[in-house]
Amino acid sequence: MKRQQLFLKLTLAVLLIAPQAVKAQFNWPYKNVNGTLVTEVPQRKAGQQSAIGLTTPKLKVVRVAFVGLGMRGPGAVERWTHIPGIEIKALCDYEKQRAEACQKFLRKADMPAADVYSGEEGYKELCKRPDIDLVYIATDWIHHFLVAQEALQQGKHVAIEVPSAMNMNEIWTLINLAEEKRLHCMILENCCYDFFELNSLYMAQKGLFGDVIYAQGAYCHELSPFWAHYWKKDANDKLGWRLRYNKDFRGDVYATHGLGPIAQVLNIHRGDRMRTLVAMDTKSFNGRKLVEKFSGEPCSDFKNGDQTTTLIRTEQGKVLEIRHNVMTPQPYNRMYQLTGTKGFANKYPIEGYALSAKEMKEAGVQPSNDDLSGHSYLSGADSKALVERYTSPIVKKYGEEAKEVGGHGGMDFIMDSRLVYCLQNGLPLDMDVYDLAEWCCLAELGALSMDHGNLPVEVPDFTRGHWNEVKGFHHAYASPADEAQTLQEAQAFTQQLKARGKKYWEKIDKKMKKGKK
Repeated sequence: MKRQQLFLKLTLAVLLIAPQAVKAQFNWPYKNVNGTLVTEVPQRKAGQQSAIGLTTPKLKVVRVAFVGLGMRGPGAVERWTHIPGIEIKALCDYEKQRAEACQKFLRKADMPAADVYSGEEGYKELCKRPDIDLVYIATDWIHHFLVAQEALQQGKHVAIEVPSAMNMNEIWTLINLAEEKRLHCMILENCCYDFFELNSLYMAQKGLFGDVIYAQGAYCHELSPFWAHYWKKDANDKLGWRLRYNKDFRGDVYATHGLGPIAQVLNIHRGDRMRTLVAMDTKSFNGRKLVEKFSGEPCSDFKNGDQTTTLIRTEQGKVLEIRHNVMTPQPYNRMYQLTGTKGFANKYPIEGYALSAKEMKEAGVQPSNDDLSGHSYLSGADSKALVERYTSPIVKKYGEEAKEVGGHGGMDFIMDSRLVYCLQNGLPLDMDVYDLAEWCCLAELGALSMDHGNLPVEVPDFTRGHWNEVKGFHHAYASPADEAQTLQEAQAFTQQLKARGKKYWEKIDKKMKKGKK
């Protein structure tokens, strides 16, 4: 036993100092304890503190840099031009022209042009700048961690597209950096801000569903229209980054859309924690065929199954079910479903709620008749009355503007607005580094389960003992007076920035006009 423990410690030490090529692998130390696989939990360094409820000094102006301007990044740049009190300082992409192309959003908004960085390590130079507060990362999956690690080490807050970390080494590294540096490390899980999810969360917090005992989430999205468009590094790259990742790695590599919203309902690391998971997958049928189609060569080894299902049991005896399938034909489905002791909510394929007339009345909503039971979905009129009574404060605040600005129906704009709101008001973020860890760990832990005949795997306590200190998930708010003052200052800054930006672009246009003569 001592020899095995020594081996685990040495392996862990090697992982923490190994080159990045090694860090990209699923190879975190683990052991079998009475039939359950248990992964290594590194000790917190002396003086390093938990990041639960982390707050940082208020940022009157959030100075942001965007890294990764391919599929998701440009939309983020455009959305941020609608948020008061921000300044876009830098744009970065491997391909310079893609970064340059995003200047059009700043021009349209009368904001000054941002500095452009490009190339394999352009983000490193960007992260050295002292005039950037936040690095917003929307690269391919492999580079999420690389950019975030660099930014945190250089003293920047980070917001990382999903999945934000691909394996346990990356997860624990980000946790340690966030704790050590006292910086925010946020997962950009936009599905937590969709209207149905926000309203259902608010209902659950008000007790409408009783105890939510079983929750389901999924990412079932047949990607055949997209495979050919994922970024490829050069002419020799036939597959693109996303297909290659599914070829090389097993597990739910994109769990966060389904897991994030239901984890908030179940108060994960805020009074409950994920304790044990078991994962199963199908063989690769369509995935292998895709590789053969794009590469023109036989594929005998495609790691990820076409569909993966993960079951998770919590400390408080709740169960989560998470599915992943991007390979087979089916309607889009995030399968947000809450099963409670008093009520039920479901988003896909049928959106609605199930409550009895008694529960409706106790919730302060008059039912259309007294014969309602939880056996059927509420009528359109009853659902509308329920939602009107229990509309999330966040939907009330941002909903209409979000629909105008857009971004997956507005949820992206709400996510970005809440991030800026919390940074400007010095509040804890809605999603912290432990959320990032919990929602991303299904990839490697699920692979571990499946590679060992579907054995149970212990989900580590990423908070290292602090999961039960906060009682219940909630969104933080400033006082009305502080919020009003912060907004006023933000709007005043943006007005000045736009005046400066307008002059900047007029000057550019004059130079271009002279150059053509």
